[in-house]
Amino acid sequence: MRYPASEKHEIIRIVERSHLPVRRTLEKLDVLPATFYRWVDRFQSGGVEALEDNPSRPKDVWNRIPDDVRQRIVGLALDEPELSPRELAAKFTDTQNYFVSEASVYRLLKAHDLITSPAFIVVKAADEFKNKTTAVNQLWQTDFNT
Repeated sequence: MRYPASEKHEIIRIVERSHLPVRRTLEKLDVLPATFYRWVDRFQSGGVEALEDNPSRPKDVWNRIPDDVRQRIVGLALDEPELSPRELAAKFTDTQNYFVSEASVYRLLKAHDLITSPAFIVVKAADEFKNKTTAVNQLWQTDFNT
């Protein structure tokens, strides 16, 4: 469970004032000793502000495609809308000398709402075979006949 800085500070004060041993007090509060001592170290070095949670995600992603490259990919997709994300990735890599994966192109195009669903042709199955068999093992495979 995550506690705000004020509650962490209050837990530290409760443990300091408790007549019970530290471990028993922490058991009652359902706080692990390692967590408590980490809070105490942070509190002693930086005060209540040091008890605030730090965001867990990095500020910069090491492999993020730069914004100017993203714009060039989107521009290529707009210039050639008939190309699939795989074809766009290959063409961009070949022409711009900058490798970009098919998955990255797909996510980028999807974020810009440039992915179109493929045109499906709906084929309805017949109720019975067109070419009927007259003996066993005459028909091993069948295809749709239109």
